[in-house]
Amino acid sequence: MRIVSGIQPTGNLHLGNYLGAIRNWVAMQDEWTAKGATCLYFLADLHAISMPHVPADLGANTREMVAALVACGIDPDRSILFNQAQVPAHAELQWLLCGTARMGWLGRMTQWKDKAGKNREGASVALYTYPVLQAADVLLYQATHVPVGDDQKQHLELARDIAQKFNNDFASEAAPLFTLPDPIIPPEAARIMSLRDGNAKMSKSDPSDMSRINLTDDADTIMQKVKKAKTDPEPLPSEAAGLADRAEARNLVAIYAAMAGGDVASVLAEFGGQGFGRFKPALGDLLVDRLAPIAARYRALRDDHAALDAILAAGSAKARVLARPTLDATYAALGLVTG
Repeated sequence: MRIVSGIQPTGNLHLGNYLGAIRNWVAMQDEWTAKGATCLYFLADLHAISMPHVPADLGANTREMVAALVACGIDPDRSILFNQAQVPAHAELQWLLCGTARMGWLGRMTQWKDKAGKNREGASVALYTYPVLQAADVLLYQATHVPVGDDQKQHLELARDIAQKFNNDFASEAAPLFTLPDPIIPPEAARIMSLRDGNAKMSKSDPSDMSRINLTDDADTIMQKVKKAKTDPEPLPSEAAGLADRAEARNLVAIYAAMAGGDVASVLAEFGGQGFGRFKPALGDLLVDRLAPIAARYRALRDDHAALDAILAAGSAKARVLARPTLDATYAALGLVTG
């Protein structure tokens, strides 16, 4: 069994990144490697260039994401952690699969429509063919399983369609070239909102640093941000229904539940009827307890470029070995003379 998943390298990582994606990767690593599976986690730096970007920022963000993943629990000795740019087979296989992918399939991709907007003529070709690179990312390693959220189900279905058509056109039913990957639906990730606006997602682009808990924040900063988080004057309700029209209260309770590994009902069972003067310090203590070790490790790793580059180099070398047989077989199946 092989599990493959990628994440775009972004800077200024915060609590939303951790609870939304990184923590699930760590849980999958621990669960699936114990079953003998191989987990491949990659930084999707090739995907990042499908949109306007600053080259220096991309390099810095790639290393920063590696530091965050390792600090949060991804073990390069148990998982294969690498970036796409160091495994040219990703880009090569994408091109080989472009002969199989169909314009109609790509034109129906929801993310293409959303990101291109009304200016589709001005969007990059890379943005349009992005899903073919995603297909190459997983088919290259004969992935058996791919974790997907609701926003990625369509792209995994496309990868399966491309794999099936290629197998039909250039292989045989008895000996298919590509494995059709099955989805893993991870536990629903907590949707973490801004500490200043419960209706807006926590984001690095928010001009106010008080809107987010950064993975680099120290204990005093975390507690200060939690205590100053926007709330309302009412005490916490005893049931979840009481949070329906209270976005900021709902967000803080959701953060507590996610960090404690419980649910909203259990948090309200403990804190229902209490005001935020009691709840916020408890939430701050919980965040400090869970995030402080991660933050310390992250800060230590973030500026050690030699160590981060070594992690990527070692993981990429392993990935290239796994990718080679599939890439060679694809060239051969298409009749290309490679020497």
